[in-house]
Amino acid sequence: MGPMSALKDRLRADLTAAIKSRDELRSSTLRMVLTSITNAEVAGKEARELTDEDVLGVLTSEGKKRREAAEAFEQAGRPEQAAKERAEFDVLADYLPEQLGPDEIAALVTKAIESTGVREEGMRAMGKVMGALQPEVRGRADGGVVAAEVRRQLG
Repeated sequence: MGPMSALKDRLRADLTAAIKSRDELRSSTLRMVLTSITNAEVAGKEARELTDEDVLGVLTSEGKKRREAAEAFEQAGRPEQAAKERAEFDVLADYLPEQLGPDEIAALVTKAIESTGVREEGMRAMGKVMGALQPEVRGRADGGVVAAEVRRQLG
């Protein structure tokens, strides 16, 4: 057994609390995330214990699914489904690092472009800049939003 994830322990403890307080939304959302974490642990060649960073990755992708589903339901004229997806996202957001605002993302992108020295390469430098940004924005910003800002500044 490797290092246990403190984040996973917190999710489990919060699930127990949510069940006891009969918080349907919170308990169903946490149950779903813990299932995704378990699936991630048994995916691949051998089962492994996820680190906090791995768990954060699962939370981030589950959050992204909720956000995208909410938008899709909204466009399909199903506001009550969209609201449910948003509510689930809000539960997940409690476990994610503080999300970066547009100005912070723009500043990080500018800094990454300067530090990689690829300003002159234009769009060809997209991969280098995104690679430099990944550790800074992981779990704190939607990749699509970051990529759009990189394109805007390089383009």
